[in-house]
Amino acid sequence: MSHPSRRGALKLTAGIALSGALALTGCGRGGDTATATTKPIDDSPATGTVKVWAAQGDADVLDKVIKPFKAANPDVRVTFTLIPNGEYYTKLQSAIAAGKGPDVAQFFPESQGQFLDPSVLRPVPDGLVDPNAFFKSLWDAGVVDDIAYAVPWYAYTYALVYRADLAKKAGVKAPATWDDMVPFFKALQRAGARYGLGADIGWNIFNGQDLAMYAWQAGGSLLSSSGAWTLHTPAMVDAMKYNASFFTSKVADTSTPTFLDSRPYFVAEKTAAMITGPWVIGLLDADAKEKGWTASHVATAPLPAGASGSVSFSAGGSWGVLADSGNADASWKLIRHLTKPDTQIAQYKAYGSLPAVVSAWNDTAIAGEPLLEAFLTQLKNTRAFPRVSTWQQVATRLGKEMEGVAKGTQSAEQAAANAQAYAESLGTGSK
Repeated sequence: MSHPSRRGALKLTAGIALSGALALTGCGRGGDTATATTKPIDDSPATGTVKVWAAQGDADVLDKVIKPFKAANPDVRVTFTLIPNGEYYTKLQSAIAAGKGPDVAQFFPESQGQFLDPSVLRPVPDGLVDPNAFFKSLWDAGVVDDIAYAVPWYAYTYALVYRADLAKKAGVKAPATWDDMVPFFKALQRAGARYGLGADIGWNIFNGQDLAMYAWQAGGSLLSSSGAWTLHTPAMVDAMKYNASFFTSKVADTSTPTFLDSRPYFVAEKTAAMITGPWVIGLLDADAKEKGWTASHVATAPLPAGASGSVSFSAGGSWGVLADSGNADASWKLIRHLTKPDTQIAQYKAYGSLPAVVSAWNDTAIAGEPLLEAFLTQLKNTRAFPRVSTWQQVATRLGKEMEGVAKGTQSAEQAAANAQAYAESLGTGSK
């Protein structure tokens, strides 16, 4: 399984650095970019040069993964510029504004909303891919006003990862509902863990994303059908209280573990569960310094259901072709290749990137991994974060407000009201 940096702190703080609204429309671009067409892409060989920019991580293996594409298209040259996660969006934004961007750029579905505009990206050509081939929320994350601007590449979401050995010792099964959570964690503590859940409340944007999925589970939304923020709602208050219950019940600690300590704490039984992404599965053996430790100590489960069920958020990687690309035809052909099931499996084998194409999960390379089953189940029940330029700022503020509730310094009602007021002051960045 792949390294977590691009799915963790570095990637998401890249979004924070942009202060949400990028105001990219028209920056350094000619007015003709808004007339991008969705003319179908044919099956003729790709030619010319395709310049690709991507964040370091999953894209590190792309030159190897696309060897079949280059073999089938000998007259195309693909160049890669890999940029550190923490700098990626900032450098991409600057290049776009200066009219010096690549042909193809990688984006992250959970934070790409500020780029989804015809002045920045070309609409996905008609028939390039089948939208129904992807997890629905991942495809939806690239769509604004019924126009798709981004094509999903790899996928992840959050699920519950817990110490199976301690659960067996305690005689408990994975929690199915919110009401089951605290008793489950307390049982793990009685079985030997210091805390039942490892949760860091100091990473505000992560906490804001967590709160979004809890609000969805409670039956809420983040935006109304008319595009107004809906954060001061009974569902958001319930989400705030639910998250705080982990800390007020003492099954989680407000001080530790920090983000980077989560796996070592889990291995050492300082904590017994994490609400996290699938990349941890491939890293725990190294943390435990014991091959096979994960298989004998760890289990996974979909997130416990609130009043409206078990819902998580969709995340991962996606691709878009810039509006002023000099070789859009070959660029789309490359993206089409990256979405083929065989290519998705090759990417998984090379780096552990889980497929965004649902059918690729049937391959034995993935289907034979029992700890991934919960993530597949959860990916089928996910939602996309708001495709608005201010979401990153709003998520950060939600996290700050949630921290206060967890520490008992303010009520959930006040926290939701504060978040709503802040979000309304920002708006959505829409035209």
